[in-house]
Order: sequence, then C-alpha cells, then structure tokens
Amino acid sequence: MRTRSWLRFTGLRPRMVAGFVFVAVLGAAAAAGAGFTSSRAALVAEVQDGAAEDLRRRVAEVAVTVDYPPDQQALDQMRVALGTSTMVVYGELVSAVGPNLDAVTRELRDAVGAGQEMVLQRVSAVDGPRLVLGTPVLETLMDGTRRDSGIEVYAVRDLSATETRIADSARAAVLTTVLALPLALLIALVVAGRVLRPVRELRAAADRMAGGDLAVRPPVRGSDELGDLARAFVRMAERLQGTVAELRGMEADARRFVADVSHELRTPLTTLVAVAEVLEADADLLPADARTSVLLAAEEIRGLARLVEDLVEISRFDAGRASLLLDDVDVPRTVHACLSSRGWSGEVQLEAPESLRARLDPRRLDVIVANLVGNALRHGRPPVRVSLRADGGDVELEVVDHGPGLSEEVRTRVFERFYKADAARTRSEGSGLGLSIALANARLHGGVIEAGDAPGAGARFVLRLPGAAR
Repeated sequence: MRTRSWLRFTGLRPRMVAGFVFVAVLGAAAAAGAGFTSSRAALVAEVQDGAAEDLRRRVAEVAVTVDYPPDQQALDQMRVALGTSTMVVYGELVSAVGPNLDAVTRELRDAVGAGQEMVLQRVSAVDGPRLVLGTPVLETLMDGTRRDSGIEVYAVRDLSATETRIADSARAAVLTTVLALPLALLIALVVAGRVLRPVRELRAAADRMAGGDLAVRPPVRGSDELGDLARAFVRMAERLQGTVAELRGMEADARRFVADVSHELRTPLTTLVAVAEVLEADADLLPADARTSVLLAAEEIRGLARLVEDLVEISRFDAGRASLLLDDVDVPRTVHACLSSRGWSGEVQLEAPESLRARLDPRRLDVIVANLVGNALRHGRPPVRVSLRADGGDVELEVVDHGPGLSEEVRTRVFERFYKADAARTRSEGSGLGLSIALANARLHGGVIEAGDAPGAGARFVLRLPGAAR
C-alpha cells in the first residue's frame, strides 16, 4: 500500500504537472524579475537625470549673477539660491548649510575638481540612500568662451521616496509570480488531463486484456504520437485476439480428440485387460519365453488402461463436467482402505487419529491419496509416511518419503501434465498425470496441494481440504 501511494505521487501526471508549474513559475519569475530590473533602472535613471538637470539649471541661473573672484558673501548667496543640502566651495571658502552634507566624500570632490563635468554618486546612509551631485561652475568670458571659475557646487538629494517606489515594484513582481502559481497549476492540471487521457485509456484497455477481455479496443484520436500508439495497440490487440482464438480452437480440438480416443479405447482395453489376466493366471503352464512375454504384455496392458483412465478423468475436468458427490466421510478409514486396496499397507506408515470425519467426496479423496502415495513409492525411497490430522476446520494430509527430494525446478513444475523430472527417462511407471489429477480433485473441493521438502527426509506433499473436519 505504501509503494502504491509513493507511485501515485511520482507518476507521470504529477511529474508533468510539477514540471509545467515549475517552468511557468520560473518564466513568470524571470519575466517579473526582468521587468523589475528594467523599471528599477529606468526609475533610478529618471531620478538621477532629473536631479542633475535641476542642479545644472540652478547653477546656470546663479552663475551669471556672481562677481569673480567670489567672496564668502557671494558663496552664501549662491548656496541660498541653490536650495537646501547644498555646499558651495571656492578655494578655502566654503558655504554649507543643510543635512546629509557629510555624504560629500573626498573622492567626489577630487573627481569634480579634476574635470569640467557633473559627477554623480549614490551612497547609503543610516536613514536611507542618498544621491550626491557635484559640478564645477563655469565662467563665461567676454568673447563667449567658458572656463572653470574655480567654484564647485555639491548637492545631496534624498532617494528614500525612490527606494519606496522600487520596493513597491519588487512587491508587485513577487505578487505577480505568486499569483502565477495557482493559474499555472490549473492550466497544468487541464493540460495533463487532456494529454494523459489517451494513456489512461490505453492502460485501462491493457488491464482489461490482462483480465481476459481480448475484444477491448481503446478509442483512437488524432494523428499525433499518442494516436499512433493507440492505433498500434489496436492492431496488436486484433492480432492477439486472432492468435488466441486460433490457439483456443486448437486446444479444444486436441482435448476433444484425447477425450474421444480415450473413450473409444476403454472398451477394447477392458477386454484386453481381462484376456491378459486370464493369460497371466495360466502363465506358469507356458514355456519360459512365452511366460515372460505374457507377463510383460499383461503389465503393459494394465499401464495402458491406467493411462486411458487418467486421460478420461482429465478430459472431464477440461470439459467442466467434474462434480463432487459429498458425503459424511470417516477420513482415516477411507485413507486406510485406499492403501489396503492397492497393497501398500506394508510399505506405508500411516499416522492418523482414531476419529476424523469431514464432508468430502470419498471417491475423489481416494484418487488424491492414491496418486500422492503412489508418486512417493515410485520416485522416493522408503519409508513413506502418511500423516492425517485436523487443522482447525480443514483436513490436512501429509505424504513424506525419504528420497532425494525436489529441486527448485521440479517443485515449480511437478503438477504439470506429463512432466518428467528426469528428461532422459522416456518411460516411467504411471501415466505422468497422477499429480495433475490429484491437484484438480483438491481444487474441486476448494483445497490445495503444496510440494516441497521435509527436513531430514525427502519430498513432502501436503493436502489441505476445507471439509469442516470434526
């Protein structure tokens, strides 16, 4: 359950949605960031250009009214005309009144004194950013030329309002990115749903096919890659349905042939078995060579008869005609009778309670026990032990031999029809159908047979039948 929950959150749909949302939010953030950077640069440039242009204009208006060389009073008049937070310097004379003038640094003054252009510098103060401007005052001569008068003007402008506007722009960019998230998520869910719908339909069709519905066909839409995939799936399903139908027809024909042949052979084989038994009874009166041939023929005829009977039994299961005739069965007595009737009582150790009754089909129980014990006697080594007990409401019968046990391959295939553990052994006693028949009869009761190895022994087969044991 935990694995399925983990897969639900790492499937294709969540990954598509997450990828789409990530790209959309990243794009929105990049666009908002670029817009913020651009607007911030434009806003700062606008403020700086406006402050510089205003200072140039004021300086130009005041410069024509000053007598050169200026005295302290002239500098004071210039400073008053230029406004607050302004400093006017001429040589050793300084006129400065207003806050924030400490932002005028020596580096800025050196830069203004070395040239004839306005110099701007942004500085950070405790109470906010400042824009410091410095410009030399140019004197106009009689011939119209201009020269440096030696007067320097410095002004400090507060940028707090500008920074507030920039902060508002940043918040708007963040808000835009945040608002893009639910919109991107909604669009991603819609797009993922539309894109993955053909995939879900293919998966549903594949699940139905796995469940045996070979006639299912997913809808085919569009001419894109998903449409091509759906068309390929339809072609595969049609071919598979045709192949399975052909195989089922061949299997039905084969089973019908086996059933027909088996039924046709029963009557002549019954006659042959009777004749063989008569010949076998008088075998001692025959010459040695003839006696050997008669005994061998009788044994082969009986083996052929058992094979035909097993094939007939298998054909009943294949045709679905096998049914239970339930009765109140004394299970230990039925098992003992099975062993005695086949002459196995001296070869098999039976461990069973005195009384164990269950609602079972006695004939099919006899078939199961005979096949399990017969397999142990043929392919294992003595002693063979049969243990019978009640496990809750179930009947449990265990057959253990002391042979080589079952390899992993044999354990997984031991109930297959005609399976031989030794591929080199082309013939063996029995039909090769005994364990298949035993398992079919157990399943008809709603039970099961488990194959494995017993500790310190050989092969171990455990039959469990839900027979309401008591």
